[in-house]
Amino acid sequence: QVQLVESGGGLVQAGGSLRLSCARSGRTNRGFVMAWFRQAPGREREFVACINWSGDSTLYADSVKGRFTISNVNAQATVYLQMNSVKPEDTAVYYCAVSHDYYGAGSAGYEYWGQGTQVTVSS
Repeated sequence: QVQLVESGGGLVQAGGSLRLSCARSGRTNRGFVMAWFRQAPGREREFVACINWSGDSTLYADSVKGRFTISNVNAQATVYLQMNSVKPEDTAVYYCAVSHDYYGAGSAGYEYWGQGTQVTVSS
């Protein structure tokens, strides 16, 4: 069993920055993949970014590429999402997720999910 707890959400002005954190506990096998997804009101959950356990492979949604950076610090058992140049359309609840055998943008591939943290970007 893996537990995930997100933090760092809040209110930020357009063009500003925010860093989300996701602390994991429990057993994760070597080779796990961590991801961030988001869900805005009235919309389906969408992929944001993912990273492999060693941190040397990342994947981003086109909508955040060049603005967001995902990183994994195994010593801290934490994955981060650095959000720069945020836009009002980035407003959503952000979730982190972990998979032991899937690397990609499909939410169905991830086994464990956090409760989410709200990010609101004002214009």
